[in-house]
Amino acid sequence: MCLIAFAIEARPGLPLLLAANRDEFFERPTAALHRWGTDGGVEVLAGRDLRDGGTWLGVSEAGRVAMLTNVRGPDAASGVRSRGELATRWLRGALDEAAMVSEIDPMAYAGFNLVVGDLHRGQWAWLSNCDPARPHAGPQSTLAQQTLDRGIYGLSNASLDTPWPKTLRLKAAMQTALQTSDLSSTSADSDPERHTLSAALADATPAPADRLPASGIDSARERALSAAFVHLPDAGYGTRSSLVLKVQAQGSQAPSVQAWEWTHLPNTPGWTTERPAYATLAL
Repeated sequence: MCLIAFAIEARPGLPLLLAANRDEFFERPTAALHRWGTDGGVEVLAGRDLRDGGTWLGVSEAGRVAMLTNVRGPDAASGVRSRGELATRWLRGALDEAAMVSEIDPMAYAGFNLVVGDLHRGQWAWLSNCDPARPHAGPQSTLAQQTLDRGIYGLSNASLDTPWPKTLRLKAAMQTALQTSDLSSTSADSDPERHTLSAALADATPAPADRLPASGIDSARERALSAAFVHLPDAGYGTRSSLVLKVQAQGSQAPSVQAWEWTHLPNTPGWTTERPAYATLAL
């Protein structure tokens, strides 16, 4: 997962609204968003990495949320362990945040950002094994941590809220979506925020040359990766899927999750289907 904007408690009755693009090599086997059980028997709504078994973004039936992105840098070496297991470990629900942090060996993973949340407790945190002041220098031996309050956040392949152009554009779309959100709607097809956010996720416009990130890679790749929707067929890499997810909690009703996911074919620049897959989960 390489681009996320998410809003925590930004409106009454809307504990979470998020939009995300997952960028990955086309050859990596992947299962689209679906319900599946962790090895601890917890049901989650998430995509799944079929090579290593983890996930990059998901919600559990117990109200836990995990979001993961990699941190870009000139050294593309993989870690000893898969970063996707961190998100899955949180969704399993066996550990609280402090216990999970104590179990993570930062140097065992390539650079990562991990956002963990508990919708029932209203607790959120961001973790990274990279120095926020120098994220592209690679993993460090201590974890960076930040408690997250209500508000809008953006995350790509640097640190939390690093003002990359595509991150700022998606955060702006999130603000617009919140202003137009209709919490009274019960139709999967009539959510104005879904249309606003999906359009932002489909934006293939690269950043201007003078605003390109400086993550340590060559300028041609930096430019190609600066768009929200990435399409690099010659490199076998690009945006594999796009997701809009909403958690609603009205009155005394238990929170519920609505999620729309678009899956993209390797050789097609842009949306591959007009209608996304739709899934729900009661919390």
